[in-house]
Amino acid sequence: TLPPTMTAFLEGVQVGKRGGEIVDASKATEGKVTLLYFSAMWCPSCRQFTPKLVRWYNAMKKAGKEVEVILVSRDREADDLLEYFNDHNGDWLHLQFGDAKIQEYLAHFEVPTIPALRVIRADGSVAVKEARNELTERASEDGEGLFEDWKKLAEASA
Repeated sequence: TLPPTMTAFLEGVQVGKRGGEIVDASKATEGKVTLLYFSAMWCPSCRQFTPKLVRWYNAMKKAGKEVEVILVSRDREADDLLEYFNDHNGDWLHLQFGDAKIQEYLAHFEVPTIPALRVIRADGSVAVKEARNELTERASEDGEGLFEDWKKLAEASA
């Protein structure tokens, strides 16, 4: 059998965009290298890492790379999620506050601590588990090379 597509893995998952628009995650990530970013406003190391991810993401978008990030927030209140997302995150997507998928993804993608960044394949498997470390090490010198490496891994079968 063929592996399910990202569309199937994220089918029916509603994500928020900047400005409050709600969209279907499967459509928003179709044909893109997709990263799940597990983070929260209250987390000091998240607040240190987020600007690096934002800079890399913006550079990739400017370079015309097909990439999308979905914030999986560990914030305890909806207002905290929205403030953190709107004021500190990139112009990407976020799971809705209180969505059952948050707990599902924490378990599925083995996220014991935050911040964590995973590059995921179309079937929902992990292409790059330590994406945060790789981005920290390579983004400023070789951001596009990093994207291309992740793209190859994301498109390869698990």
